[in-house]
Amino acid sequence: MRYMVVIEEGPTSFGAYVPDLPGCIAVGESSQEALQLIQEAIEFHIEGLKVEGQRIPTPHSSSTFVEVHA
Repeated sequence: MRYMVVIEEGPTSFGAYVPDLPGCIAVGESSQEALQLIQEAIEFHIEGLKVEGQRIPTPHSSSTFVEVHA
């Protein structure tokens, strides 16, 4: 499966989250580290859902950019 990941830059770190997997988050010192950690978090999250007998959410989020004149 392929999940959309949002990465945000904070004052001292980068945060990542997955809109289709509530509570699945990661923080790293760089965007690359956050991306690596969120991939591990997704795998761990899905494994936990399987163990609990819950359904695995189907990815449905998407993103795009909008051009604005400022």
